[in-house]
Amino acid sequence: MTIAIRTLEDLTRPSATPDSPLATQEYFVNMGPQHPSTHGVLKLLLKLDGETVREVIPVLGYVHRGMEKVGEHLGYRQFVHMSDRMDYLSALMNNWAVSRAVETAMKIETNERIETIRTIMAELQRIQSHQLWWGVFGMDLGAFTPFLYGFRDREHVTDILEKTTGARLTMNYIQPGGLMFDLHPDFQKEVKEFIAYFRPKLKEYETLFSENVIVHKRVKGVGVLDAKTAISIGTTGPVLRASGVDYDLRKREPYGMYSKVKFEVALGTTGDTWDRYQVRIEEMKQSLSIIEQLIDNIPEGKTMLMKPGAKIKPPEGISYSHMETARGVLGIMLVSDGKDHRPYRIHLRTPNYNNIWSITHTAPGWRIADLVAILSSLDIVVPDMDR
Repeated sequence: MTIAIRTLEDLTRPSATPDSPLATQEYFVNMGPQHPSTHGVLKLLLKLDGETVREVIPVLGYVHRGMEKVGEHLGYRQFVHMSDRMDYLSALMNNWAVSRAVETAMKIETNERIETIRTIMAELQRIQSHQLWWGVFGMDLGAFTPFLYGFRDREHVTDILEKTTGARLTMNYIQPGGLMFDLHPDFQKEVKEFIAYFRPKLKEYETLFSENVIVHKRVKGVGVLDAKTAISIGTTGPVLRASGVDYDLRKREPYGMYSKVKFEVALGTTGDTWDRYQVRIEEMKQSLSIIEQLIDNIPEGKTMLMKPGAKIKPPEGISYSHMETARGVLGIMLVSDGKDHRPYRIHLRTPNYNNIWSITHTAPGWRIADLVAILSSLDIVVPDMDR
């Protein structure tokens, strides 16, 4: 005699396969296009079986601006200003990627002061980006307090960046050949004050949210993306590393000052929504460490090695640069015909485009509420996909 034991969850949650005894008639529902629930103007076409997601089809294009084509009609320096309109939460890192591609084509070598400032700025913005993600992730799960805490602390970084760059969102500060201008006189002092302020706040984040049993129930084991699948669809950044893949360009192909600082690559084990959460929390801790190692050791020197009004005309050929933004690898390919100060062709490899497709593998079999948590854990910025 065999006794079958089933839990309450077995009885109430349909299985991932359509032959479940709880299966109902399948139907399609449009989730979006709308802004608040989908981190940008994104539409998800859902194939549902009751509340259970059977299939997800992302529908893009609502923010398409033809940015690559527009780039063919702009000077190289002008296109830097376009890059921070893609993933606007990684604006400075996007500026840096374009600048590095131009510097590679022109064989321009910067100095240690420029590279140190660029690295500090990039890590400050990584923290700023993850703070916003943490707050929005909490709100997507129904907890409004993390949103308030995240934006409260994010303002400290935004104020520091604004004093030097003059902007709070779409910042254009890193330019080919250097920086637009030098640091604000209070920059170092305020950055050190922020580090002292934010370290205890990260512990507060974990007490408030990471240790919450309801959060654990909502995200642990939900939306698993295994390493093989993550690699096959080209995911990068925290989404890839949460699946246990040790790939971070700051370590693999060091640029800036990353080869001269000590930090650990945050990795997950199972690739579920919880791992994607934990990786970003750990990345904020590592970013604080990187900044702390550099902030008192900014070398003297020029902050711009090119004439401000000089037209940039790389020799004929193709140059490519990629770097690790807050959401993954941004690659910039520039094609020059050697005759014009405008690129013959620009192609962008943006992290969000590949990362969004992981939802087609992670969401089926879960409920609509779980889909919201899975989507939020990807930390997507839609204009970065559409361009």
